[in-house]
Amino acid sequence: MKVTIVGAGNVGATCADVISYRGIASEVVLVDIKEGFAEGKAMDIMQCATTTVFNTQLSGTTGDYSKTAGSDVVVITSGIPRKPGMTREELIGINAGIVKSVADNVLTHSPNAIIVVVSNPMDTMTYLTLKATGLPKNRVIGMGGALDSSRFKYFLSKALDKPANDVQGMVIGGHGDTTMIPLTRLASYNGAPVSNFLSQEVLDKVAADTMVGGATLTGLLGTSAWYAPGASVAYLVDSILNNQKRMIPCSVLLEGEYGQEDICMGVPCIIGKNGIEQIVDVQLNDAEKAAFAKSADAVRAMNADLKSVL
Repeated sequence: MKVTIVGAGNVGATCADVISYRGIASEVVLVDIKEGFAEGKAMDIMQCATTTVFNTQLSGTTGDYSKTAGSDVVVITSGIPRKPGMTREELIGINAGIVKSVADNVLTHSPNAIIVVVSNPMDTMTYLTLKATGLPKNRVIGMGGALDSSRFKYFLSKALDKPANDVQGMVIGGHGDTTMIPLTRLASYNGAPVSNFLSQEVLDKVAADTMVGGATLTGLLGTSAWYAPGASVAYLVDSILNNQKRMIPCSVLLEGEYGQEDICMGVPCIIGKNGIEQIVDVQLNDAEKAAFAKSADAVRAMNADLKSVL
C-alpha cells in the first residue's frame, strides 16, 4: 500500500513518521515545494528504521508528482499554518489555490486515490477538493473530526483523572474554534456516561477547552500543533488501508444528512477501504441540532469565498 503526503512540514512529517513506525503502509512519499526539504525529512525518518524497527520505504521529492504514481491514499497538508491570533477561516484565500493545484497534480498520477484533506480551513478545503476534482464523496475526506475528538477525549480524561484510552467521545460540526460541537451528552467512561462522574459545569468547561484546543496550542507554540494532527491523520489512513471500519468523525459532503445539503462538515463516518463507507446518523437533541445548523451557516459562509477559485 502506498501513501503520498503533500506538505513535508511538521504535520506531514509527523504523519509520515507515525505511518512508518507503525507499518501502516509499505511505501510513503513526501512531497514539498521547498528544495530538498521533503528529501531531508524522509532521510531523517528512514535513519530511524533500525532503532524503531520498521520496514516502510519512505522517500521525498521536490514537486515531482510522478513519484507519487499509484498511491492508494493522498494526504494534503500543504498550505500556510496558522499564526498566533489567526483563525482557520483567515487562511482560505491563500490555501484554496494551493489545495486545488495539489489535488489536480496527484490525481493525474493516482486517479483512484482516496484524498484526505488536512489543510485549513479544513471543511472548506474538503468542499473545494470535492467540487474541483469531481470525485465521488466517499473518496474525499476531511480529517478534522478525528483530531478534535482526540482533544475532546484528552480534556475529558484530565477532568475524570482516568486514562484517555478508557474514554469515548466525539466532536461533530465545523472544524473551527466556534463551529465544532463536542457531544458531552454522549461521552462515556468505559461505557458509563461521563455525566455520572462530572458536573455540567465541568463538562461545559471541557467542551470550551476542546473548542479552543488548537488555538491554545498555537498561542503556546507560536505555530499550529503537529504531533496530534499528524497522528490523527495516520489513524484515519490506517482505517482506510487496513479496512478497519472504524467510526471516526470526518468532514464529508452532506446530501440531506443532519438536515444539510451541499456542504462538507464533520459527522461520524465508518471508514474503510472505500473511504467513507457510511455516514452514521447520531440522534441529536434539539440543542445539538441547533448548534449543528449554526455551525453549518458559518461553514457555508466561508464556502461562498470559493467562487473565484471554482
